[in-house]
Amino acid sequence: MLNSLQLKQKISHIQNEYDFNTTAIEVFYYQYNNNLIYQQWINNLGINPKDITTVEDIPFMPISLFKSHKIKSFEGNSEIIFQSSGTTGNQTSKHYVKSIALYRESYKRAFKYMYGNIEQYTILALLPSYLEREGSSLIFMTEDLIKSSKDSHSGFYLYNYLDLHNILNKLSEQNKKVLLLGVSFALLEFAENYNINYKDLIVMETGGMKGKRKEILRQELHSILQKSFGVKQIHSEYGMTELMSQAYSNGNGIFEYPPWMKILIRDPNDPLSLIAKGKTGGINVVDLYNLYSCSFIATQDLGKLLENNRFEILGRFDNSDIRGCNLLVS
Repeated sequence: MLNSLQLKQKISHIQNEYDFNTTAIEVFYYQYNNNLIYQQWINNLGINPKDITTVEDIPFMPISLFKSHKIKSFEGNSEIIFQSSGTTGNQTSKHYVKSIALYRESYKRAFKYMYGNIEQYTILALLPSYLEREGSSLIFMTEDLIKSSKDSHSGFYLYNYLDLHNILNKLSEQNKKVLLLGVSFALLEFAENYNINYKDLIVMETGGMKGKRKEILRQELHSILQKSFGVKQIHSEYGMTELMSQAYSNGNGIFEYPPWMKILIRDPNDPLSLIAKGKTGGINVVDLYNLYSCSFIATQDLGKLLENNRFEILGRFDNSDIRGCNLLVS
């Protein structure tokens, strides 16, 4: 069995489907042997790890276990702990990150894979709800991308929409390549108060309407934002506290993932079975950069798999916990 350093090398050099599949199996065995919670969950399912020979065979751990257990594939202390947002009284997920350097490598490579060199961009971030709390992996990533852009105009905006409007107008006149990354409710508030015609601007929403505004359909949100910013498409980011990597959409809610990720769709009535492309079910995420946590996560999102490493998100499960969590002894 490969050690973690050997696995990190393999993950960073994945070129094709064969590389991905062989590395994923190695990561599975590494995490089965080093992640006691994941191991216990698999054992309680009655699955023999020796029978796992393909990615499709791998059991995906329910994401809600991050709320109740320390999901770690390493010993010792974490370099940083990321925590999900949550309403008062609700449990939040925690991600114990062994290596900040590995997290940086993951999101920088994912950004470059989708958008090219970060230094070509001015990064503007409208993420007030994330800035107002501690432990956000999105804020950590965005802050680092802002620094990496090496552009004096890059920065965060809280609720200072007028300043954001002014800087966008200024950058538009300079024909700058700009990425505006924003939480949905703040982008919507901006759009209700300001209009700008900046056709080359990349507007990327990260989700985040819960508790701030009445939920609206993605198509309606994107339509409002397109008109306000004068752009043809609204981009989106698909990431979460429990993962190290992100998938991105450059429009129409269709996401693409980098070579070290994979999306599989499970049967909503049988969480251990997978279903074919084009059918709606639960989204299972493989994130091989999540080496020191769990790389095989059954999310609470509903979606369907499309051709060419693309997928669509269609909603969330009504129930807060995915069936199967009760197989784990507290």
